Amino acid sequence: MNTNNMTNSAVELLKRLISTPSISRDEAKAADILFAELNASNEALGNVFTVNRHGNNVWCIANDHDASKPTILLNAHIDTVKPVAGWQHDPFTPTVEDDTLYGLGSNDCGGGLVSLMQVFLFYCTKDSSLFSLHSSLNIIYLASCEEEVSGKNGIESVLPLLPKIDFAIVGEPTGMQPAIAEKGLMVIDAVAHGKAGHAARNEGDNAIYHAIEDIKWLSEWVFPKQTDLLGPVKNTVTIVNAGTQHNVIPDQCTFTIDVRSNECYTNEEIFEFFQQHLKSELKARSFRLSSSRIDIDHPFVQRCIAAGLVPFGSPTLSDQALMRFPSLKLGPGQSSRSHTADEYIKISEISDAISLYIHLLEGLKL
Repeated sequence: MNTNNMTNSAVELLKRLISTPSISRDEAKAADILFAELNASNEALGNVFTVNRHGNNVWCIANDHDASKPTILLNAHIDTVKPVAGWQHDPFTPTVEDDTLYGLGSNDCGGGLVSLMQVFLFYCTKDSSLFSLHSSLNIIYLASCEEEVSGKNGIESVLPLLPKIDFAIVGEPTGMQPAIAEKGLMVIDAVAHGKAGHAARNEGDNAIYHAIEDIKWLSEWVFPKQTDLLGPVKNTVTIVNAGTQHNVIPDQCTFTIDVRSNECYTNEEIFEFFQQHLKSELKARSFRLSSSRIDIDHPFVQRCIAAGLVPFGSPTLSDQALMRFPSLKLGPGQSSRSHTADEYIKISEISDAISLYIHLLEGLKL
């Protein structure tokens, strides 16, 4: 199968997206580009699908969508983080050097975004090898926003508007190896209470010392249940604040706990356990970003294994955390390049991803 035209189209679109800043919660112009591009592609194919938009989320559903058949969601996000210091290239100027395309969002996750779009368009092309899938399943393409900040106006706002989803491929950079499990995230704000007093006299109750006891416990505690895929739950205290001046015993000390949950515990279970064992007052910012895992026997996972791919567990968060149906991460690029200076994707990685996605989907039965 010759994917040169698809690769060229994907790369040209990615260049336009790199040139259009789309920091989280400010993705409107990038969504405009995707909406227009998909409408133009639909017209060229004879208006065979419908392009939808909700806020800065854009998605496509084939006109012959059949609710009685299983549905696959192809998802990637359009937003980026802010550029970090140290870029040698302009982060908003797409620069090609040999096989490498530099630019903010090229790897995370522009490569997956444009590759999965080409796969959806191929699915809708009557003379393509994926067109036969129409008899057995549906495919929906979704470009979501606010992924980098887990925003409520992102995929969480769109999923209720979609038909029932049976399985999702999330195009985050994984080196095109299937991430079949992903750690969740919970942020807890803690307050240790004491009593104010003068530092020169033996009075007051220092809240910092109470916080230290809890922080020490957190640094030593290991939840017993873990797997080879995701390992143990990880608890990290990342922010500590206390005191107003040198001679006043502080009556409170605040600290923040970053919790990366594995698939053995819900965020609610972890929070309740902490409440039982810590003296500080605790408040979780959210329980919604759950850990996820897909069964190794899932037909798509088995196809990946048959193709020589190696399933693994991912420590990084994605829109999978908000999906309540089977899903995995599979995308071009490498997670280690994300959020770094001189972020890049290789053009050959995009080409290989398109070919591999199509190979894994051809003849798939769910």
